[in-house]
Amino acid sequence: MGQNYRKILTVEEAQRVLREAGEAPVRRCAFQGVALPEEALLHTYVDCIFLECKLPKGLKRQMKDSLVFPNMGELFRFPTRLYSADTLYEGYTLGRPDSLQQTFDARVFRHYLKKGKIANDIKETLARTLHDHSISTALHDFLSQYCPTDIVGVMGGHGIQRDAEQFRQVALLSKKLTEAGKLMISGGGPGAMEATHLGAWMAGRNQAEFDEALRMLAEAPSFHDERWLEAAMQVRHHFPQSTYVSVGVPTWLYGHEPATPLASHIAKFFDNSLREDGILTLAFGGIVYTPGAAGTLQEIFQEAVQNHYLSFGFASPMVFFNTKYWTEEVPVYPFLLDMVARGKYNNLPLSISDDVDESTHTLLNAFPHTNDQ
Repeated sequence: MGQNYRKILTVEEAQRVLREAGEAPVRRCAFQGVALPEEALLHTYVDCIFLECKLPKGLKRQMKDSLVFPNMGELFRFPTRLYSADTLYEGYTLGRPDSLQQTFDARVFRHYLKKGKIANDIKETLARTLHDHSISTALHDFLSQYCPTDIVGVMGGHGIQRDAEQFRQVALLSKKLTEAGKLMISGGGPGAMEATHLGAWMAGRNQAEFDEALRMLAEAPSFHDERWLEAAMQVRHHFPQSTYVSVGVPTWLYGHEPATPLASHIAKFFDNSLREDGILTLAFGGIVYTPGAAGTLQEIFQEAVQNHYLSFGFASPMVFFNTKYWTEEVPVYPFLLDMVARGKYNNLPLSISDDVDESTHTLLNAFPHTNDQ
């Protein structure tokens, strides 16, 4: 079995590879988004991959068993790192909510709708696939810095408004977990998802500052409000963050729901199935389920299957937040308990609470050995 491809993402890395090769061919390197220098013409390339690279004229003649994926002329590219609010919302101007329509994110969404959510154009589908592959790679590279059991996800409805008590509780829970060393991850949209990233963004700040950020967001409580993005951008501007991070994983399938700029790192996909499955398989440290509808229910049972079969070698905590909702309005929690009692489900670390501190304690003590590292 051949060795893995060596990823080359910068000109400096490419120059290092060329020096190391000497007079031998450059083998099994994957160059992505790199403008190769003229000195690249002094080498031959065997079993290499060139993804959206700028190549010196004549370099292709020196390739053997190599693949070249050029810039396909699409609006979007094949990123080598995760998006941020600055890159996703490039073109947004504070004080001008209407400038949202000029941003990179909005332009890609219009392109996506024009080509069709399920596109028939093979060039378009290939470009989307390569984009999502690039985002997946960037996401896994970023998460490799963390212990898997320190990654905690939050699932819940996009309709929870910013001025709701539930929004404040989720944000506070996320703030406490972030300050305790957990990396928070969510679907990256509005509602409970945004509350997750607000908490991480405000980590390290005092209660008065946290309350002020909530007040600022509450001026545009729903993502349907014209100033929804503007309010979040104002929080970012008023409370800059450079110490704590979080990851949002939105999708252009739901492009009408804006991605929160309060996530420091954003892995935005075209393919929603990659996005949903990714969150569930990355949040090894547990998932908090806040009130939600059909999508949240789907995620609960997907996670239950993974835990039941110990798909990744161990079971992750399933923490239900809001007792009345999960036992009366949508009684999935007693159903799961009954299935466990009857042996239909195994390995489900279930808990339920209305208390932020209790849920925080559950997640921080789920894997005691990791806290000692």
